[in-house]
Amino acid sequence: MGDLANSTGDAGARGRREPCPGGGFGCTLPELRALMELRGAEALLKVQEAYGDVHGLCRRLKTSPTEGLAEGAAELERRRQVFGQNWIPPKRPKTFAELVWEALQDVTLIILEVAAVVSLGLSFYAPPGGDTEACGHVSGGAEDEGEAEAGWIEGAAILLSVACVVLVTAFNDWSKERQFRGLQSRIEQEQRFAVVRHGRQLQVPVAELVVGDVAQVKYGDLLPADGILIQGNDLKIDESALTGESDHVRKAVDKDPMLLSGTHVMEGSGKMVVTAVGVNSQTGIIFTLLGAGGEEEEKKEKKGKPQDGAVENIQNKAKKQDGAVAMEMQPLKSAEGGDVDERERKRSSGPKKEKSVLQGKLTKLAVQIGKAGLVMSAVTVIILVLYFVIETFVVEGRAWLAECTPVYVQYWVKFFIIGVTVLVVAVPEGLPLAVTISLAYSVKKMMRDNNLVRHLDACETMGNATAICSDKTGTLTTNRMTVVQAFVGDTHFRAPPDPANIAPRTLDLLVQAIAINSAYTTKILPPESAGGLPRQVGNKTECALLGLVLALRRDYEAVRAQVPEERLHKVYTFNSVRKSMSTVTRLPAGGFRLYSKGASEILLRKCCAILGGGGEARAFGPRDREDVVRKVVEPMAAAGLRTLVLAFRDFPPVPEPPWEDEAAVVGELTCIAVVGIEDPVRPEVPEAIRKCQRAGITVRMVTGDNLNTARAIAAKCGILPPGEDWLCLEGKEFNRRIRNEKGEIEQERLDKVWPKLRVLARSSPTDKHTLVKGIIDSTIGDQRQVVAVTGDGTNDGPALKKADVGFAMGIAGTDVAKEASDIILTDDNFSSIVKAVMWGRNVYDSISKFLQFQLTVNVVAVIVAFTGACITQDSPLKAVQMLWVNLIMDTFASLALATEPPTEALLLRKPYGRNKPLISRTMMKNILGHAAYQLVIIFTLLFVGEVFFDIDSGRNAPLHSPPSEHYTIIFNTFVMMQLFNEINARKIHGERNVFDGIFANPIFCSIVLGTFAIQIVIVQFGGKPFSCSPLSAEQWLWCLFVGVGELVWGQVMAWVPGGWLRCPGAVAGPAAAEAAGADEEEEEEEIDLAERELRRGQVLWVRGLNRIQTQMAVVGTFKRSGSFQGAARRRSSVLSHLQEGGTGAPGTPAHAGGEGLP
Repeated sequence: MGDLANSTGDAGARGRREPCPGGGFGCTLPELRALMELRGAEALLKVQEAYGDVHGLCRRLKTSPTEGLAEGAAELERRRQVFGQNWIPPKRPKTFAELVWEALQDVTLIILEVAAVVSLGLSFYAPPGGDTEACGHVSGGAEDEGEAEAGWIEGAAILLSVACVVLVTAFNDWSKERQFRGLQSRIEQEQRFAVVRHGRQLQVPVAELVVGDVAQVKYGDLLPADGILIQGNDLKIDESALTGESDHVRKAVDKDPMLLSGTHVMEGSGKMVVTAVGVNSQTGIIFTLLGAGGEEEEKKEKKGKPQDGAVENIQNKAKKQDGAVAMEMQPLKSAEGGDVDERERKRSSGPKKEKSVLQGKLTKLAVQIGKAGLVMSAVTVIILVLYFVIETFVVEGRAWLAECTPVYVQYWVKFFIIGVTVLVVAVPEGLPLAVTISLAYSVKKMMRDNNLVRHLDACETMGNATAICSDKTGTLTTNRMTVVQAFVGDTHFRAPPDPANIAPRTLDLLVQAIAINSAYTTKILPPESAGGLPRQVGNKTECALLGLVLALRRDYEAVRAQVPEERLHKVYTFNSVRKSMSTVTRLPAGGFRLYSKGASEILLRKCCAILGGGGEARAFGPRDREDVVRKVVEPMAAAGLRTLVLAFRDFPPVPEPPWEDEAAVVGELTCIAVVGIEDPVRPEVPEAIRKCQRAGITVRMVTGDNLNTARAIAAKCGILPPGEDWLCLEGKEFNRRIRNEKGEIEQERLDKVWPKLRVLARSSPTDKHTLVKGIIDSTIGDQRQVVAVTGDGTNDGPALKKADVGFAMGIAGTDVAKEASDIILTDDNFSSIVKAVMWGRNVYDSISKFLQFQLTVNVVAVIVAFTGACITQDSPLKAVQMLWVNLIMDTFASLALATEPPTEALLLRKPYGRNKPLISRTMMKNILGHAAYQLVIIFTLLFVGEVFFDIDSGRNAPLHSPPSEHYTIIFNTFVMMQLFNEINARKIHGERNVFDGIFANPIFCSIVLGTFAIQIVIVQFGGKPFSCSPLSAEQWLWCLFVGVGELVWGQVMAWVPGGWLRCPGAVAGPAAAEAAGADEEEEEEEIDLAERELRRGQVLWVRGLNRIQTQMAVVGTFKRSGSFQGAARRRSSVLSHLQEGGTGAPGTPAHAGGEGLP
């Protein structure tokens, strides 16, 4: 495809009999490419010189400006052969070998590889002979020849384990990339564009567009190909993606008709003839210049996109022109240590959003654990080497002999491997894998819940959401609009009126005003199945009005046929500033007529007359306007109806009005009718909003409707619960409250408004962006708000980008909104957002479950390896055994714990928040408690196990001694305890029933059973490579018995309160009082959710302990800061939290201005 520009012309000429150079068309591919590189007047001149006008170009391309292409599939394929396909080749995926190489870059694995190679080399190196007795009795006894020769097995086993880990990681990345390429191709197939073929409007997949197609262009489109404008209405294009110029470019047939792929339609509508597709379009040429599929372009654009350390999901701006969402997965690092530097590098290159909450916490935790592990491993090696040197050269007083050097080096390598083993165990390699699996699993499942996730970290961020700013139309409501009331001819009809009750002139004007002054792409089609509802295609508000025309027993298509779109003289398309749409037509008798429709309070002010009962126009003054507002508009709005005014104005033929002066043209109107449009609330929305409120998420409605309508819908949805203090504001009042005398937005003023604001009506997209930015930037709460926003319009782009999570509407949303979003709601339904919250919290909990399990393993293994090495000069758990436990089993555990399905219980608690430590007090209690149990068992087995089981001791074994039953029992018991602790780790809030819902997760069950089966094989048949000796049935039963004891110990731990623990990462210093307040809230939650089964006295004890802790923190802050006022303020805030149980500030009187609930 890269050379298509040069090859297609030749192919066309070779493969066809037509004499014409363009494969039978009147223009060639190079001609059209050269034409599309011109702009403005220059382009217009070239079109006129070469083709006469656009219609001449259409004739050359064998297409009709009105009927479009009238060709069959074979002819369309011929066009693709001559002019190319509308497709840009994607970037080549990484091969499996490349992914393996990237997995091998991990620091910990490299250390292990080096240690294994050195160990292998030394095992094959035999000392040159001589008396080994002279080297001392450091080996603890003589070795037979066979045992010495088996020394290579440990090094080989380590390398084999490393190979397993690398292959698992690489395969995970490879399958993940395949999954996301599949997702990308699905999005490509779903992306469609409106074209005219055979005189009918069709929605065809973007990839099927061909040169010569006549495409319908409308507000919000992302142009999928290059074209030349045939007819346009008030068309404005954002060409910044190609030119870098942020100003919108006005397009017109007689000024600048060139439309380019990858640009956004910001206003207006029109038709264009497609002149270049795929790699021959302007965006495609840029891709071709940059190399196949635009790899370099992607690299450049990656820098401005959101990053995720474990997985990242990158969209390529230019690639959007064919509807693709280029999702490329960054290969996973198997150890957190190697990932941190890369993350920091990416973050420093200016990401779109700050690092996600979970990712930031995980990075911080991994760095802390890594540092601790490094210190522990270094100390272990130093102690072992010093002990060896002192024992050999000081206590025994031996001299260093040259022939003894290999023996000593072998010991030091053994010590080094033990040190690396401690490091391996300390670093949670499974953590990035757990994050990846959890996110990838959630994304796949969220597709079923109508959430198409475009940026992986958005899935997790949604779990921390504290505020949702939602649109009304289509999200909270069904977006199936119908006219249910009308005010026509001085009569207020409470149902669609009978045409006999309307004056004929008024009826004609009403039908014409609706049919002509709307997008001709908006239609009502027959139902797909018998008894179904008619299908609404296009703008839903216009569909409601067309439905009124059909209810009046008139045919809007006949009116449109009399006044085709090409004959419209001037169109002022709807936008968020006008809040109205106007169309000018030329009257048959001469002169012009303007039809206008729009928001009632805006258009009524522009009306100076109104049609009476007999169809005659009469004066319409300020008092009449007030009457209509009070008696018609307000009652309609109070019933939750959207009110629209339909009006017209006639102009004489001369002088022709100044059409560019919109204010002068759209004024002095005659009102035809006021209609009330109902958009019913989705039946599932009130319950979804209740769930959000219960989960600690504030839902705000941001809509363009008037205040009364918005308030009525908000009350129906449950956004305005009765008896609470809240605000409903219009956009103007909102701006008045948040801006100073100079018109600048002040955060302090905004902070007084947003906490109580629930409805923002008559708002512009700028107001929406201001509100979202203000909430995110606010510092008045304990922690920063995490804001989700829904949007469907082109102008919602900035708010969607600014939000922590942007939701675009899959059905009603424009391409621009989808591109700016993080998640696309494929059903446009608010209840799908609640499912996203549930999945987000589930991701967070899944990682916490894995952490609780992983850190217990790490704490025990590090302490056992360290103390064992220091006391017995050897680790009870060998390097290969550690690798099995830490790498392979962690991979399984991450898969088991990261695939737990979400439950409704996740919505019964408040969001975790950004400042809460990743490891809660309950988790810390469980980690320390289970670690203590395991350490007691292991050290008991280590020091008195041989007596209990009546076997030989494994302590102080020679260098290459065979595996002992003693150490095998320790290893097996350790693994059994981990297996049963994995079941304990399923619950992180102190719940008692750890088996609850276990069979709902077959992956978990199969992994636990599979790990147990592999463990049996390793112990019974692992032999020398795994340092294992087969165990008897009785020994196995004892190991199992101790393992099951983990479950019993888990029940004991549930009775132990965790209030006395300080979590790692808790805030210290002057901010401790605020943090203590947050801890208080957290503890309340833990009691509410996790420890509700505890005795009443114990709950009171926990609360009392926590309050003393809080008061001590307040006193400490007062002493440190020296500020009496600051401490008093903090103390009062803490006390208010104690009094209210952390439920929020007490109610305050409603604002003056009457925005409270009536």
